[in-house]
Amino acid sequence: MLYDKLKTYNNKIYTGMEIGNSHFWNYKDGKWHETKKAPDRWSFNFNSVKTRVNPAPVNTGASIQTKYHWYIIADQIATKINPNSYWTTMKGVKFKIGHKRPHWKSFSYDYPEQISYKERVITILEQILKKLKEEV
Repeated sequence: MLYDKLKTYNNKIYTGMEIGNSHFWNYKDGKWHETKKAPDRWSFNFNSVKTRVNPAPVNTGASIQTKYHWYIIADQIATKINPNSYWTTMKGVKFKIGHKRPHWKSFSYDYPEQISYKERVITILEQILKKLKEEV
């Protein structure tokens, strides 16, 4: 399968979708729950089933029950359109932290000789911070 074929990007080996390709998803019945934690800070959870706009090619992609762990950094703009509704726009970046194949006991970052979840997140945040500081 092309999905599992080893690929290279910036001297790093990876598998999965090729760099530059994209997916379009419809979120149906998505549930967003947020809790105000401080005057300018909220925590949130979002749950939804996302479905492809265009069906996956036959015999491609990950096995059923494979899980992916993403770390998302995003900007959200919410514009009030009536007393009970907001038009919401969100854009950002997502980083693959790890994956869990159906027959594995844990995510990839929990296995020996793999970079831990915490180390991956710290590296991502340090890279984002460095890039923001350079864009002054």
